[in-house]
Amino acid sequence: MHDNKTWMIGNDLKVNRYGYGAMRITGKGIWGQPQNEAEAIQVLKKAIESGVNFIDTADSYGPYVSEKLIAKALYPYPPDLVIATKGGFERTGPDKWVINARPEHLKEALEGSLKRLKLDRIDTYQLHRIDPKVPFDETIGFLKQAHGKGQIKYIGLSEVD
Repeated sequence: MHDNKTWMIGNDLKVNRYGYGAMRITGKGIWGQPQNEAEAIQVLKKAIESGVNFIDTADSYGPYVSEKLIAKALYPYPPDLVIATKGGFERTGPDKWVINARPEHLKEALEGSLKRLKLDRIDTYQLHRIDPKVPFDETIGFLKQAHGKGQIKYIGLSEVD
C-alpha cells in the first residue's frame, strides 16, 4: 500500500517516494574515493535534511567507498532511515563489473556491508545480478539463510528482466 508520497517495503518499512542512490558519491568509474569527500558527505546529509529516508547503495560502489561514506556521514542513523545495499559483483577496476553470486562471495559481501554500515541487519539486501554460472537455488539459498539469521530483513533483486 502506498500513496503519492510514500511506499511500503513489506508491511513495515515506510519510505518516502524520493530516495537517494549512492553510486555516484564515489570516484570516477564508480571506483575509489570521491574527488571531494567533504562534498560527498554534505550531499548525504542534505538528502536526509530534504526528507529522504531511503538510501540505495552496494558493496561494489567504490568498492566499499559508498557504504563507508554513508556511515561516516549519517551514523547514528535517523530512526526511520532505510538503507538498502546490494551484493553480487566483484570489482577489478574503474567501470569494470564482474558478476559473482556464489554463496561464499555473498557471505563476504554481506558481512562486509554490515560492518561498514555499522548495522546488525540490512533492511533490504538486493542481489545485484543473477549469476548465470551459479544455480539460482544456491544464491537464493544463502540469502534465505542470512534472512533466517536476522542479517537481512527483506531480500530483493536488482535489474532483473
